[in-house]
Amino acid sequence: MNDRTSALDSLVFGVDIQSGDVRGDAPSYAVVAFDGERVDRDVVSHRKLRRLIDRENPAIVATDNMYELAADKDELVGFLRSLPAETTLVQVTGDERPEPLSRVASRHGVPYGKKPMKEAEAAARLAAANVGYEVSAFENTTTVKVSRGRSTGKGGWSADRYTRRIHGSVKRTARQVESKLKEAGLAYERDVTEKYGGYANAVFTVEAPPESIPVSARRSGDTRVEIERQRRDGIEFEPLVKRRDHVIVGIDPGTTTAAAVVGLDGSVFDVFSTRTEDTAGVIEWLIERGRPLVVAADVTPMPETVEKFRRSFDAAGWTPAKDLPVDEKLHRTRAVEYDNDHERDALAAALFAFDAHTEQFERISRKVPPNVDRGTVISRVLTNEESVESVLRDLSDDEGEEEEQHQHEERELTEEEKEIRRLRDRAQRLASVVDDLESTVAEKEETIEEYREELSEARREERRKARERQEVSRLEREKSRLERELSKERERSEELDSKLERLKALWKLDHSNFADVNTEKNLVPVKVVEQFTRDAIDRTVEAYGIAAGDVVYLRDASGAGRSTAERLAELDPRVVLRRGGLSDVADRVLFDHGIPVAPVDGVTVQEVDELAVARESEVQAAIEDWERRAEQRRKQQKESMVDQIISEHRAESRADSRE
Repeated sequence: MNDRTSALDSLVFGVDIQSGDVRGDAPSYAVVAFDGERVDRDVVSHRKLRRLIDRENPAIVATDNMYELAADKDELVGFLRSLPAETTLVQVTGDERPEPLSRVASRHGVPYGKKPMKEAEAAARLAAANVGYEVSAFENTTTVKVSRGRSTGKGGWSADRYTRRIHGSVKRTARQVESKLKEAGLAYERDVTEKYGGYANAVFTVEAPPESIPVSARRSGDTRVEIERQRRDGIEFEPLVKRRDHVIVGIDPGTTTAAAVVGLDGSVFDVFSTRTEDTAGVIEWLIERGRPLVVAADVTPMPETVEKFRRSFDAAGWTPAKDLPVDEKLHRTRAVEYDNDHERDALAAALFAFDAHTEQFERISRKVPPNVDRGTVISRVLTNEESVESVLRDLSDDEGEEEEQHQHEERELTEEEKEIRRLRDRAQRLASVVDDLESTVAEKEETIEEYREELSEARREERRKARERQEVSRLEREKSRLERELSKERERSEELDSKLERLKALWKLDHSNFADVNTEKNLVPVKVVEQFTRDAIDRTVEAYGIAAGDVVYLRDASGAGRSTAERLAELDPRVVLRRGGLSDVADRVLFDHGIPVAPVDGVTVQEVDELAVARESEVQAAIEDWERRAEQRRKQQKESMVDQIISEHRAESRADSRE
């Protein structure tokens, strides 16, 4: 909304087309410059009008039809963009649905004539009196773009150095622009495209009109600065003076006075609280926000301070049947932000007053034609207790008298004709509302159906992905199981291959097929045991096998006990060749089992890879030597046994003789 209170302290241009057509032949315009006292008139071409506006910088360019200055919307946007920053375009006859200029001028007491110069003057005087709507096509946001001022495809030296220099210049200029925006305290957003050596461009979106930005558009050397105000989606209209609507006011008096303003549709306009303002200050605050037709309090009876406000506005009063509980006030104001409990109480009073009058407002609205101000009718019904019909009749009479005064060619309508017109207007309005609602319902149903289809498709896709994830998990588990089995089979295969090789080697030894070793064909295989322990014996059995009648070679025969010796005796070897001495226990166990034991020094053992062989003759000689020694050992054991029996018998005989 334009915040000026009068146009009389500045220059206003009134413009009306004099001849020609903006869409065809070059038009000429009647131009009236009005500063509140003096009126200057001239007829100029379209180009000269643009130059005149640029030179004089009027506060307003007023016209009865904005499309007399441009052929279409795009040209109108171009015209608005070309206006100086201080100049606004005003259509004095209204917004999207303008009235005849004659009617507007007559309503505001402005001289009017049908000649273009008179119409231009009427437009200037109306705009100077704050009548009309400002025409706007731009947001209050400006884009400042810093970019390259020349192409990076050429350069006087290396292309990389040339490109780096340009991007560096863009980056420095962008930083300068950002610094000026910060110094001016302007809110902005920055979007930077970084390139080799700096920036390709930097775009600043500034929350301010172009005239408030301390940067000018320019192009110099490597950089270019462009300033453009952001365009709206369409053409918008803003009244020069905003109409003050009827409102409902809630007051909470006390040391802190709070006030709340609610529209006739239940929307909250504003909330206010103060400890310093007097009654006059609160009244002034309320006047700026509307015309109160109901003043409400949250307690009963109405406090005297609230009653003073009601009388000041000559408004209707409202109080609840009993004081409003705090929980009900909290619930009713839950959707609105407020700063303290006083504002909450004032807001609750206004909202509950609206709730109490909602049905009455709707009932009155159904009876009010679209061309009659609903707030005026509601105000007179509430404050003066008039009927809706009498208020409408009175307003219709006033409009009829005014229309008769300014347009004598129209006859006064009868009451029946007025009622028919009101009913037709009402029917058209309701039909329009029904069409809008049906269209809205259809759109909502289409949207719901689209959402349903999207939801169904999303669910199908999710189920498909879930099945895929389950199948992938199953295949991964199966793959892991098969890999484990494969690993085990490979290990088993390696073991079997190794065992097969060992068996082949032993078979060759057993069948005297080692031509390079067994030249005399009298060798026997020897099973090597590293130590005389159970583990070493088991390892040899696992690797080569020890069968009855095999020759066993103990690399280290010391340290064996009874269980180890018995384990070796169970295998029933042909002979045990030892290196080192056996323990007495092991020697006795092997002797008792009849296992020949001989030192390896007397037998030539030859090792081939992991296997060993010995000469059959030497092995046989070692066995025969053991047997001779075993026979002597058995004789000695018998002699020792006989000596022991004789000694025991003699000892028993001496004992008997003493008795």
